[in-house]
Amino acid sequence: MAAQITPSSSSSSSLAFSSEFNVWKPMRCCFFKWVSQVCPRIRPSNKFRIKSSNGHPLNAICMQGGLLGLDMDGSPLAKGINPEEQEEFFIDILDKEETLSTLSITVVGASGDLAKKKIFPALFALYYEDCLPKNFIVFGYARTKLTDEELRNIISTTLTCRIDKRENCKDKMEQFLKRCFYHSGEYNSEENFAELDSKLKKKEAGKLSNRLFYLSIPPNIFVDVVRCASMKASSANGWTRVIVEKPFGRDSESSAELTRCLKKYLTEDQIFRIDHYLGKELVENLSVLRFSNLIFEPLWSRNYIRNVQFIFSEDFGTEGRGGYFDNYGIIRDIMQNHLLQILALFAMETPVSLDAEDIRNEKVKVLRSMKPLELEDVIIGQYKGHNKGGRAYPGYTDDSTVPKNSITPTFAAAALFINNARWDGVPFLMKAGKALHRKRAEIRVQFRHVPGNLYKRNFGTDLDKATNELVLRVQPDEAIYLKINNKVPGLGMRLDRSDLNLLYRARYPTEIPDAYERLLLDAIAGERRLFIRSDELDAAWSLFTPLLKELEAKKIAPELYPYGSRGPVGAHYLAAKYNVRWGDLGGEDD
Repeated sequence: MAAQITPSSSSSSSLAFSSEFNVWKPMRCCFFKWVSQVCPRIRPSNKFRIKSSNGHPLNAICMQGGLLGLDMDGSPLAKGINPEEQEEFFIDILDKEETLSTLSITVVGASGDLAKKKIFPALFALYYEDCLPKNFIVFGYARTKLTDEELRNIISTTLTCRIDKRENCKDKMEQFLKRCFYHSGEYNSEENFAELDSKLKKKEAGKLSNRLFYLSIPPNIFVDVVRCASMKASSANGWTRVIVEKPFGRDSESSAELTRCLKKYLTEDQIFRIDHYLGKELVENLSVLRFSNLIFEPLWSRNYIRNVQFIFSEDFGTEGRGGYFDNYGIIRDIMQNHLLQILALFAMETPVSLDAEDIRNEKVKVLRSMKPLELEDVIIGQYKGHNKGGRAYPGYTDDSTVPKNSITPTFAAAALFINNARWDGVPFLMKAGKALHRKRAEIRVQFRHVPGNLYKRNFGTDLDKATNELVLRVQPDEAIYLKINNKVPGLGMRLDRSDLNLLYRARYPTEIPDAYERLLLDAIAGERRLFIRSDELDAAWSLFTPLLKELEAKKIAPELYPYGSRGPVGAHYLAAKYNVRWGDLGGEDD
């Protein structure tokens, strides 16, 4: 009986390697490395089912447990074949599939900063770790006139090898660069994309082709590129996927229009809306911390949590790149996407499984349970020039790319609320800003005071010192620490606040992969868990659009704060309104 593997949902992601089978193969790793590292992240048993020719599913492959070739109960699939023989069989299948297929990655906007600083280095890192298929090529596409060799020279200046794996670094770079090519063309030219298609087909040499397009370009040309790529450069026999960078519009209306236009040429399953913060190690660990540790999950509600803070700060300003920023501002640039996505992951109910759709369903429920932001719950600011340590720091409007009368906020703080049984009444505070006193991104969970605390008098009037706090520091120096109260050794009764600290660089000496590596790997594998679905995007914009329109209609001027300070004073009044003190106001390690 002939068998075939097809996606369980309608998608263009099926991949054939013979007349009998369509096999999904995400990457080129050795068998054991692929199973142990990739399969726990990707759960194809929920997404892909082997079907016989009559359409009935067969339990021919199970990767849920981390092994191939076992049935759902762990028994061998075929009678008389032991697991070792099955392992060899599937290695042979995967190698055969790799030989007959190829992955083509096209970076659109290849001459831009994002491509040079993030995308190409991430692709090289995946290649260096043997996480790309055996047959792959990388094409750069942009309007700039470059040769293949000129692109390789540009890319080579940004490639680095893992700190803990320096062997064969130069050889690996040379091998990777040989797989990189370039095609110059206009973003709205179907003819130029047809030329790209011809070059891709020549490199693919008749193999089954899977194509990934990364749009590292301004949003106003997304649709033109998608139209041209879809009509002239899509794969004819494999899958085609498109990674779209933020911003996804400026408000609900423009975002919905962008989604509508993209869906003229792509299905939802082909669109991968990337938010690189979702690929950061500590954000990924958030769900693990909560759902796999019994000590935290029972506390994750209004009964024990007093407030939650999401803090993002940069210690530099726009520095010549204010033209882009001035069109969006800090709320659109950071809060509506990065911080709101982390909030949704933090606050969601336990999903049915780790399947992408189950997780994204829960995130959407959280967003739809929140009330839209109101002006009274928001503070905006803009940094001004400041002299510090004998050095003059420019203000936002001193940037030559920014209009002199600009009132675009470079700082914002907001209080949000989730109207459901778990989080009713708990303030979720966001704070994001440029040109602040330090660079940091963190989640801070402040727990309620101990009822009838026997040691209350030891803390005096400052009960915040007695508050337990869980901190997840996303960057820099990734860490998780829990602030607890304990007795200082000695004859007296003196209490101290100490940290139970998991510092990643001390516990895990290996280099942490960049977020773009993780997200590119997921896109290649068809894993959508860390990408944003269209209804999720709609729900996110619905929270911020009324506020943004009111700010712009009333032309509300931001509160000025000095470059290098802690931000506008209004942010502290906003927190105090809900009986909260920002958790990052203490020492350097607080």
